[in-house]
Amino acid sequence: MNSKDSNASTNIDVKSLTFEMIKRLKLYLNKLISLSGSDLHIKSGTCIKGRINGEIVSISKDIFTHEDGITLAKELLKGRFIELVEKKNLDFTFKLNDEYRFRVNLFFQIDGVSGVFRTIPATIPSIESLELPKILNNFCKITRGLILVTGPTGSGKTTTLASLINKINLTQKKHIITIEDPVEFVYKDALSIVNQRAIGQDAISFSDSLRAALREDPDVILVGEMRDLETVETAIHAAETGHLVFSTLHTIDAKETIGRIVGMFPGDEQNRIKMSLSSVLQGVISQRLAKTVDGGRVAAVEVLIKNSRVENLILEGRETEITDALKDGRDIYKSQTFDQSLLDLYLSEKILQEEALRLATSRNDLLIALDFHKAQKAVSQKVKVDSCAKKDKDIIGLKQ
Repeated sequence: MNSKDSNASTNIDVKSLTFEMIKRLKLYLNKLISLSGSDLHIKSGTCIKGRINGEIVSISKDIFTHEDGITLAKELLKGRFIELVEKKNLDFTFKLNDEYRFRVNLFFQIDGVSGVFRTIPATIPSIESLELPKILNNFCKITRGLILVTGPTGSGKTTTLASLINKINLTQKKHIITIEDPVEFVYKDALSIVNQRAIGQDAISFSDSLRAALREDPDVILVGEMRDLETVETAIHAAETGHLVFSTLHTIDAKETIGRIVGMFPGDEQNRIKMSLSSVLQGVISQRLAKTVDGGRVAAVEVLIKNSRVENLILEGRETEITDALKDGRDIYKSQTFDQSLLDLYLSEKILQEEALRLATSRNDLLIALDFHKAQKAVSQKVKVDSCAKKDKDIIGLKQ
């Protein structure tokens, strides 16, 4: 979009808008929902596409022109369109109906306006319906500390967080404050009071809102994302002062999460932050979405649960050993590594071996575990066959 287009486009007469583009948008969104898609992609100059079971596919042959993109942005944003022109991208939510809302990012690219609409179901899923490890229920019972949900974009972090927050809302008398950009799942007060703040609309920044939250008598604080050092430090301080803090990071697993947080601080402060983090960190939930045998997706989940060994590894800067600690602590603490989770999904016939190996942290280690279980299964089957043969032989002997 050139400067001439930008200047001409900022003058919005809402009365002149027909909202025909929003009618088209709703058709595309309903089509996405019918296909169980997660994201709608609209790009000026091309056809409408969606992410279905993790892959981008065309869902309409309609070509979205440069003018269509500008008009849709005006109809969606109205008076905020000038903000899009100034910032070049904008986050907000769009309500399709009582059952579905969408997290939206509109942005300029060389051919005009593009938009991505992420599906947000109105019904907040439970830990059980998401098939997450049962031990995650215990995180909802903790009264103070820091719990992080990590993974790449689109791995389901927000949905997992929502299931945890709503579990608290439904079962405990707490004051919950969420700070998000934008607000995605909307909570209805149950036993708890839930105040939700959107960056830009209700709050200036994560760090500023988090500082303010400490003066608002919270029990639980959800910080949508720990984007900068100031937010990280304030979140750790909030956990140290007796609050339960939930947040997210774009890290691939538990050990990288620890390293990323410590590495955000200057070298002369890292010992201090290791002490604080080892004290307040209660858990890390890391996710990767795997393709299921029936074409859907399921979360493979690594779970770090605080114990004395994990605490010492963080304190001593030995985060590379955390994966082994999670593996060893499975029976006692119910922690687990990605490879253990992937193995479980394979053995329960939810995913194929190729998918498990594709997502594995250590492909070789997972191959060894798979071979071990196959060997055990073969031995078990042989024992069963031998037992049946012996039983048949005994019966024949008795008859004779």
